[in-house]
This record gives sequence, C-alpha cells and structure tokens, in this order.
Amino acid sequence: MQTRGKVPPERIEKIMDQIEKYIMTRLYKHVFCPETTDDEKKDLAIQKRIRALRWVTPQMLCVPVNEDIPEVSDMVVKAITDIIEMDSKRVPRDKLACITKCSKHIFNAIKITKNEPASADDFLPTLIYIVLKGNPPRLQSNIQYITRFCNPSRLMTGEDGYYFTNLCCAVAFIEKLDAQSLNLSQEDFDRYMSGQTSPRKQEAESWSPDACLGVKQMYKNLDLLSQLNERQERIMNEAKKLEKDLIDWTDGITREVQDIVEKYPLEIKPPNQPLAAIDSENMENDKLPPPLQPQVYAG
Repeated sequence: MQTRGKVPPERIEKIMDQIEKYIMTRLYKHVFCPETTDDEKKDLAIQKRIRALRWVTPQMLCVPVNEDIPEVSDMVVKAITDIIEMDSKRVPRDKLACITKCSKHIFNAIKITKNEPASADDFLPTLIYIVLKGNPPRLQSNIQYITRFCNPSRLMTGEDGYYFTNLCCAVAFIEKLDAQSLNLSQEDFDRYMSGQTSPRKQEAESWSPDACLGVKQMYKNLDLLSQLNERQERIMNEAKKLEKDLIDWTDGITREVQDIVEKYPLEIKPPNQPLAAIDSENMENDKLPPPLQPQVYAG
C-alpha cells in the first residue's frame, strides 16, 4: 500500500488496526498465554508478589494523591477498574486503550490533589500504587500479548506507547521492590512481608468529616482482611506443625514396635494333635483305659 498504492499513512494505520482486530479476535484463545511459554507461571508469580505487598501505603511510595478528596477517590477507583478491565479485551489495541484510560485517570487524580499539572515523577509512583491496589488478573500475559501482537508503531510512538512503557516499568519495580525502595529497615520489611505485622492504618476517628464513606469502608475491609490473613497463616502453621508431630509420633511408634519384635521374636509352634473324645468310635486310639463293666451284687 505504501509503495504501489500511495495510501496516506493515516489510512494505512486505520487499515492495520482493522486487520489486527479481525485476526486477533479469532486467534485470541490460541495465542493468548500459550502453553509453549511461561506466561502463566509469571502471572502467578506477580500475583503472589502483589498480594504479599498489600501492606504498602501511598506514603511509602511518595504517591501525591489524597484519597480523602471524593473526586480523587473516584478517579482512583476508575483507574483500578480500567487496569482490571484490560484482561477482558481481546484486541491488543483495546488492551492498550485500557492502560491509557487508567493513566489519564491517574493524571487527573494528581492534578486535583496538587492543583497543578502532574509530572512524570508523580505519575510512575501512582501507577505502581494502582497496580498494587488492583492486582490485575493475568498481568504478565496481557503485557506479553500486547508486546507480541500490537502494531509496533503504536507501541513505539504516541501516548499509548508511553503509558505502556510506564506500566512495564511499574511491574519491574514491583518485582524488585525491597526495603530500601520504601525507605524501611530490613527488619520491618521482613515483618511486613511475612504478615507478622502491618503499618498502622488510619482509624475511623481520624478521618475528616468530608471523607468518602466508601473509602472509609474500604480501609476497614482491608484491615479486616489483613487480620483474617494473619489468623489463617497462624492456623496453617499450627496445622503443619501438628501434621509433622503426628508423622513423627507414628514413625516413633513404628520404630519401637520393630525394636520389640527384633528383640523378642515371635515363635509360631505347630498345633498339637487334637484329643479324641471319650465316646468316640476311633478304634485306633489304644491309649484310653477299657470301659467299666457293670457288676451286680447280691443283697
């Protein structure tokens, strides 16, 4: 089209988008997270990692977003919804559009909070925070799918490519996040990661009167989930300990029984010959005394 038809670049871009939509819609179930790759393994790893980092607060990431402001809270919810919705799309361009919408909501939330346009330094930490809060399903598979099948010109130029690059950077940061990244001591970081404790959450009394009720309830639910998770981990640890004790007890009893059997072996003697009954007609048994004969005495 470029060399022979002399089609304008804008029209070629639209045609490429339609071809991409037609082909990828029909091939989606075959090329998304294929068995020949380790995409599924990476999905489980990043999902587990994000779940373990649920305790990270906006202050730790220096996120310039104030969720006490109702408009900002709504923007945060919309951003999380968009990044989660990415998994439901089939066309790479549509998945990329979800990332773009999520990013624009983030920029709006920062702008409302700071009363000034957001900068790139503000955007990336907030995107990391949104990914941690949303924990999007099959995140690595979606990123790999966009990388493999999206129109390359769309990824290398324009705002779509910029936002997608920042999402990849956010995921890489989460994978390598450590105590130094959050300005924490290694001891505190290890305690938070193990679930032994968590940073102090805002109590209901400390909320401002204008704070969104939904945000208050969300933090209460997060506290409750954190407590339930700690209880579950304690129960699982106790259950594993009990299982180990039972196995050790069974092995100990088995060893003791084997030692006793080896020390006092059981001798099985052949059964004795059964004795014949007195009134038996067994004529071969001559060891019995002769029967008594009746005698008559004269009176």
